[in-house]
Amino acid sequence: MTNKKDQKKIKVLTLSDNPILASGVAIQTRLMIEGLLKTGRYQFVSIGGMINPPDTKPIKTEEYGDDWIILPNNGYGTADLIRSILRMERPDIVWFMTDPRYWEWLFDIENEIRPLCPMVYYNIWDSPPPPMFNQKFYESCDVLVPISRVTKKINEDVAPNTEVVEIPHTADYGIFKKQKASDIANFKLGVLGEKNKDKFVFFFNSRNARRKHTGTLVWWFKNVLDKIGRDKAVLVLHTNPKDEHGPDIDAIIKDRGLTNGEVFVSPNKISTEQLAGLYNVADVTALISDAEGWGLALVESLACETPVICTMTGGMQQQVTDGKGNWFGIGIEPSSQMVVGSQQVPYIFEDRIAKEDFVAACVKMYNMSKKDREDMGKAAREFVVREYGFADYTEKWDKLFEKIHKERGSWPTRGYDTRYELKETE
Repeated sequence: MTNKKDQKKIKVLTLSDNPILASGVAIQTRLMIEGLLKTGRYQFVSIGGMINPPDTKPIKTEEYGDDWIILPNNGYGTADLIRSILRMERPDIVWFMTDPRYWEWLFDIENEIRPLCPMVYYNIWDSPPPPMFNQKFYESCDVLVPISRVTKKINEDVAPNTEVVEIPHTADYGIFKKQKASDIANFKLGVLGEKNKDKFVFFFNSRNARRKHTGTLVWWFKNVLDKIGRDKAVLVLHTNPKDEHGPDIDAIIKDRGLTNGEVFVSPNKISTEQLAGLYNVADVTALISDAEGWGLALVESLACETPVICTMTGGMQQQVTDGKGNWFGIGIEPSSQMVVGSQQVPYIFEDRIAKEDFVAACVKMYNMSKKDREDMGKAAREFVVREYGFADYTEKWDKLFEKIHKERGSWPTRGYDTRYELKETE
């Protein structure tokens, strides 16, 4: 894949969701890769994790050719697959992303990978307390890259001897932006119909999964309508109502008596431009997850100048406010915490909000003047573009990879001392 003129490029092997998908992990992987490819100093080989890919043939993009090879794979990979790619591609850096429970098999072979090239983990942990059970995983990496201040503190507490560099998520601000009023009105009419064209729009864009509390959002929306009027607002859900990991949204809509257009479900895949249209149609975006590493829907919504309602948990806390008294929506403090877990994840806190607080937040946003919401939205876009800009995102990754490549080396320049030693016993 490499010719002579490309030999000095830094080659990165990425492991994550398939970058051509629409998940948050996939989007951030793609934005990072495309930003760095535009510098002309990188090559990428991506193991694209997905469920039962229709084809596992390598994919090349027309724009980047041999500089970016995507290998669709059923799941994130295996030890043997990594061993094979290491020998064939000889990457300078191995980069991987998402929850550590998906990477235990990768951490198991760090003694095979790290003598050849550094391991960089773009990682997520939603909330305190520090997961000390992750220490062995974090210490298996050369560099930990947390996505939020919450995750950064956790990384530092759990693995104080491992380098930590925070790089928050970003969005494509060329697509996620405020649209013309006439375009918004036409799009709203086309999507929601004549009877909803003047209604206040609450928007939810995320997976219908347990921790997202999609069912709770729909259930409580009836209480919101009881306060403001049944014909005053509509809840738009861009999600799969029949997701096996979430509640049956259609059943909740039926049994809560919200069958007269109070809830509109958008279950099908749509383009990024259409998604930006939905954010523009919305008056407020709501995300009430009990744990959320970042909450990509928030930064996308704020970029479109649409305020948000969210739980003050994880990375959402640093999006809804700048920490200096300026708010870009309403952050709801948890009313309780639960300690949950499993044999794989011994403990983790979940932040739960109260129905009364959610209903009050929705009513407050509804009663806010249009001008106040617009002013809040404009300030929100300025904030996210400044603090979580795409150019800054690319620059941070560029500086980090250059630093790692220079200081830690790879293959013949690696000079890595294993963390393990063999001792003879009598």
